[in-house]
Amino acid sequence: MSKKALFITSNQGIEQDELIKPFEFLQSKGIEVIHAAEKNEDVQTVKSDKEPASKRTPHTSLAQVAYQDYDILVIPGGTVNADTLRINTDAQKIIQYFTDNHKPIAAICHAPWVLINAERIKDKNLTSYHSIRLDLENAGGKWVDEEVHRCNTNDWPLITSRNPDDIPAFNQAILKELGT
Repeated sequence: MSKKALFITSNQGIEQDELIKPFEFLQSKGIEVIHAAEKNEDVQTVKSDKEPASKRTPHTSLAQVAYQDYDILVIPGGTVNADTLRINTDAQKIIQYFTDNHKPIAAICHAPWVLINAERIKDKNLTSYHSIRLDLENAGGKWVDEEVHRCNTNDWPLITSRNPDDIPAFNQAILKELGT
């Protein structure tokens, strides 16, 4: 039985490489990968949070995805993406399901912001883009400056990375977590 990875995003402001590179890497390793967005409409990616990049078509919406069927949840960064997802009740419900069922979550760059509103950051050791460090610490997280960090506090694995430069290490950590 092949492993399944679920990527969740908003429909705008997703850091292109943080969506596409892990997505394609996992696919190349034989992992079934599904992308769910707020709406089942094209998503606009960006480069460096500012320049429009490619558009991607998700497979489904956050409200319609059968998230219980997945082995890992991956949340790409992008300031607008993360800030939008953090107030989306479907995204919060998906994150809470994964944590309550001890399933791993991988979040890169600004994506750990989403965990704050899902009330799943307390006592977690994690990294992120440096500008949200204080937000994560104020929510009860313990921030570290590492290329990739894995934390199992509260009995659910969290893999985090700082920025697009860390994608190779992030990809390898996800693959290791899936045991493939």
